[in-house]
Amino acid sequence: MRVLIAPQEFKGSLTAVEAAAAIQQGVRAVFPSAVIDSAPVADGGPGTVEALVHATGGRTSIARVDGPLGTPVDAQWGRIDNGRTAVIEMAAASGLTLLNRDELDPRRASTFGTGQLITHALDAGVERMLIGVGGSATNDGGAGMAEALGVVLLDEDGERLSPGGAALANLAQIRMDGFDRRPTQIEITVLCDVQNPLLGPEGASAVYGPQKGADAACVAQLDRALANFAGILERDLDASVAEAPGAGAAGGLAAGLMAFCRARLQSGFAAVSQAVNLPSRIAQADLVITGEGRLDTQSAYGKTVAGVASLAQAADVPCLVVAGLIEGSTELPGLVDGEASTPIGMSVDEAMARTDELVPEAVERLLRRYSR
Repeated sequence: MRVLIAPQEFKGSLTAVEAAAAIQQGVRAVFPSAVIDSAPVADGGPGTVEALVHATGGRTSIARVDGPLGTPVDAQWGRIDNGRTAVIEMAAASGLTLLNRDELDPRRASTFGTGQLITHALDAGVERMLIGVGGSATNDGGAGMAEALGVVLLDEDGERLSPGGAALANLAQIRMDGFDRRPTQIEITVLCDVQNPLLGPEGASAVYGPQKGADAACVAQLDRALANFAGILERDLDASVAEAPGAGAAGGLAAGLMAFCRARLQSGFAAVSQAVNLPSRIAQADLVITGEGRLDTQSAYGKTVAGVASLAQAADVPCLVVAGLIEGSTELPGLVDGEASTPIGMSVDEAMARTDELVPEAVERLLRRYSR
């Protein structure tokens, strides 16, 4: 039997690579002679760099950049395709996990560090760039990213804006004289698994602002600021991005990447699966096992489990899933069966601390049931 193992990270407990190893342990307990192909995957959020580097034999580098509030952080990025393609996670430079809960402030948080990561990759001579935009702490429309690339944002008095999303309400002019145009000369793909526009009730501020520390008044303030930013992007750059599906990803960073860097948006899972050659690897398997930390109704909307199951269905290969928690039905197209690794009655904290031992046990239960 040939088994393909293709999980994403179990957020907060296992990376995608660690999850694949835990699943493999469970497979070996039931099918000791199985031929195993390990293909950790991601959807553009945290874990994307590790999954792509692991699957393709790439390498990682560390860059010292500004964090969301300006404090220096060491951000990891990767190179694949013999160094030709850079893989960047904006969360490594501008992510929620870099701040304590009492530090969250989307009015001040900036994507400047993400722009610095882009510059590091450009300086390394890459020809293509994949930028994952999940897990952001920011709501600045990519303004900080643009400033790191040499763009100057000015208010009515000709003064530079302060960092963060709130300051965009005072934006009066965008100066491109010092802009590093290298990003417009390579292919940049934004790995994005949401369809939210930049503005309005389904936009960046309203939908994602609260998880970044914004109350109702702050959400309204940030949405107005992004509306002003979008209007000046259209006036000064002839870039109409506010209504583009996905423009609201990462607090509007996706919109900024489209406007300043001519980036295109692509499903994060689709881009990752293409990069790791997942469809052909699935077609060669007799069984596929995927996984994630929580399987729920959101898993049907562009997430990794749904993507893997769909590819397995297209190849007529059965697909199983193991998840830390399963809430609701596991009836996704292509998914044959699923198993939760968290025992009934166990606290989430304990389950997360023991995920590396609970996942192999769940895989054993799942496979013994499947092979009856």
